[in-house]
Amino acid sequence: MTSIASAMPRAAILGGPAAISAPQGEANRWPLITEEDEAAVLDVLRSGELSIHPVVNELEADYRAWLGSKHAIAHNNGTSALHGAMHAVGIGPGDEVIVPSATWWASVMPIVHCGGVPVFAESERDSLGLDPASIEERITDRTKAIVVVHLFGMPSKMNEIMAIARRHDLKVIEDASHAHGANYHGSPIGTIGDVAVFSMQANKLCPSAEGGMLLTDDDGIAERVIRYGHYERLLGMTTSPNRRFAATGYGLKSRMSPLSAAVARVQLRHLKARNAVRNRNCIRVSRELLTLGLQPFLAPAGSERVYFEFLISCPEGTTGVPVEVFAKALQAEGALVGAPRYPLLHQQPMFTEGTWAEIARIPSPTKVYDPMDLPATIAGNATLLKLPTFPQAGDDLLDQYVQAFRKVLHHSAELPRDTA
Repeated sequence: MTSIASAMPRAAILGGPAAISAPQGEANRWPLITEEDEAAVLDVLRSGELSIHPVVNELEADYRAWLGSKHAIAHNNGTSALHGAMHAVGIGPGDEVIVPSATWWASVMPIVHCGGVPVFAESERDSLGLDPASIEERITDRTKAIVVVHLFGMPSKMNEIMAIARRHDLKVIEDASHAHGANYHGSPIGTIGDVAVFSMQANKLCPSAEGGMLLTDDDGIAERVIRYGHYERLLGMTTSPNRRFAATGYGLKSRMSPLSAAVARVQLRHLKARNAVRNRNCIRVSRELLTLGLQPFLAPAGSERVYFEFLISCPEGTTGVPVEVFAKALQAEGALVGAPRYPLLHQQPMFTEGTWAEIARIPSPTKVYDPMDLPATIAGNATLLKLPTFPQAGDDLLDQYVQAFRKVLHHSAELPRDTA
């Protein structure tokens, strides 16, 4: 009888055959642009209405219908929408906003541009979202809001976070840029906080060329967002005092391009079906990796995640090697794996060197950022490995990825430790 040890092929990095031979280009292509997208863009182009076109209002109506939100306001990108949200909830000079460090910079930098002070809290290990206990520890009499990021498509612990926010009279901004179609205990992500933002940048789950959508049920928040970056729409507010700003707004213009909106409408129509393929593929791989002792961040009971990105945790205690060594061995097998997309923000020069205070116009910074703060976030982030999201992959490619992990784990004691 052939033993399991002898049956397992050598790792490719040790001279064995690569586990992955199936084509990966089409399997991982994103975004998916079809003749339907092209026709929608051509309709706008041929209209000649390239700056203001009904398609933007139609996209807003689509989002309202999809999520059941009272207000949907399209923006030129997610960053602008987040900036509008910060302004609308009243972030001003010296106000503190609790944020994660493990996120894209747009979740945080608009706070600084409003004169506010980002306060970084720990991320938890099982959902990668803000740790409710860490949020509570960081609340002061200057805290004004919490920015919750549903990182990579995994819902954060919104019940606990909303309870903290209500107890301390704080606003909650959901950065749902990664989470189109995710659900938390029966509520769509993007409908739980006071205001939410979705990005439609080209690699997002519901892409356009560039775009963002802000959603809220709060009339006051919606009006302040419009006043801030959509001044031409104030004329439609026949009873609002803000109507007097219709000629100037607050000096910004954040409206969405109709060409982007045309693409976004088509993409939204296909979101559910395309998410289903990604979810099915990523969950298939995740369940196999779970049996190997790895942490693939499957959604907990009560939540439905989506896969903007597919991250797994590969701690050295499980693999026997540092994550960089593990990644290099998997790459030799043909796996398209790598480090997480985002560096931790609290370790970046913007914060460690105090540049944020110049932008916020704070003459004497009251907050000093230590790059060694947030030890749990640092430790967790150091174990992460990014896989493809397999938006069009077949089972042959998925099974080959699992085999690559099995091979590398089986031969981990032999792997070369030099990653140069």
